[in-house]
Amino acid sequence: MIFASFEFLFLFLPVFFAAYFLTPARFRNWTILLLSWGFYAWWRVDFLALLVGVTAWSWTIARVMEQAEAPARNRLLLAGLVGNLGVLGYFKYANFGVRTFNEVVTAWGGTPMAWSEIILPVGLSFYVLQSVSYVIDVWRREVPASRDFVAYGAYKAMFSQLIAGPIVRYSEIEHDLKYRQHSLEKFGLGARRFMIGFAMKVLIADTVAPVADAAFALENPSTADAWTGALAYTLQLFFDFAGYSAMAIGLATMCAFRFPENFANPYLAGNIQEFWQRWHMTLSRFLRDYLYISLGGNRKGPVRTYVNLLLTMVIGGFWHGANWTFILWGFWHGGLLALHRFWRNAMGMRAMPWLLGHGLLILVVILGWVAFRADSIGAAFAMYLAMFGANWGGVSDALAWQVTPDQWWFMAFAIALVYLPLLGERLPLLRGPEAVTGLWRPLWAFWPVAAFLLGIVLLYSRAAVPFLYFQF
Repeated sequence: MIFASFEFLFLFLPVFFAAYFLTPARFRNWTILLLSWGFYAWWRVDFLALLVGVTAWSWTIARVMEQAEAPARNRLLLAGLVGNLGVLGYFKYANFGVRTFNEVVTAWGGTPMAWSEIILPVGLSFYVLQSVSYVIDVWRREVPASRDFVAYGAYKAMFSQLIAGPIVRYSEIEHDLKYRQHSLEKFGLGARRFMIGFAMKVLIADTVAPVADAAFALENPSTADAWTGALAYTLQLFFDFAGYSAMAIGLATMCAFRFPENFANPYLAGNIQEFWQRWHMTLSRFLRDYLYISLGGNRKGPVRTYVNLLLTMVIGGFWHGANWTFILWGFWHGGLLALHRFWRNAMGMRAMPWLLGHGLLILVVILGWVAFRADSIGAAFAMYLAMFGANWGGVSDALAWQVTPDQWWFMAFAIALVYLPLLGERLPLLRGPEAVTGLWRPLWAFWPVAAFLLGIVLLYSRAAVPFLYFQF
């Protein structure tokens, strides 16, 4: 069950809100927990046990660790991390490890290891990172350990962010789990945010997705084919993932929770550092606070800083998926971050003019997404060769017949939407609710409803498309 599906919109969601608001306030965490577990069981009932096990393990470790003294606290921290990361490592990377081992053995004439493919539980990467952050925060004494398993379980299982984030830290909603004040205003603002995210996903991401899929499937793409596919995927990924995050934040707001923002117009950034301060911000902060700083950050000299940036992004890339393409993507962004820091230091912290820096950023981000999207390193470099003229030419017949006029128009519309926030307060529809007055106010409230209804019509005419980050 995905957010952009009739089962979710017209079955699960009405049942959830009816049960939630009919439940007395002190028992609403029970409603969130049980119905979120039901939501997860819709995918695979057997994997629900894994979610419950990870939740119970982290909750128990943190409770015991809070009362312990060093060195027992350190041993409990290690146990909490090994337990969580061990689960992630087995389900997400065992197939990759065995496959790589067999490729090496086969190349040397050996007999490959027999192996049955392991299915990756949906959302595992996200809820494991939440457990890791919680255990470390309790160990650092930055947040008290939860004494209420139901509240902690509701935090872990909350269906709005369970599958693909944002990566919400326990400290960010600890207060809301104990007390939250509902209102029609919050519910309305949350519903509006949800509808905007739904429109981003269904109207834009799902419409341009076939263009990216067709281009990346070509055996011999032309230069125009490769750039078209790369640009289509760049737009698809943003509107898909940012749309999911908007829907998750909107659902949380409807229940009076305050989730952290996950995107802040990343394609308007002026440099690679700013891009990572705007893209998947909850993951960026996680990598900074729990990995980059733990490696030493920028406290051990410039060379070590560059190494730490590179390692952080490589590990971040590998977190996205068990494939060499994600490692390449991590090296690419880690190298860019290191180069950016070197440039800033060499230039006395002076930044490039925004227009020049932004143009370079878009170029390197698009090139990075090619590796992110490609099925293999070879496929990625085939796209790179085509992009830089190995098969010079316009859009080929092999791609042109698969792209409909509306997809071209929606790609242009998506680009316009990316740059629309540059208008800022000059466009009333981009203002916050408190700043919209006069005749603009009904239009501000109505356009997400119209976009949502149009999305419903399109959803009826096509199959529901899973969110891209579900695979991570």
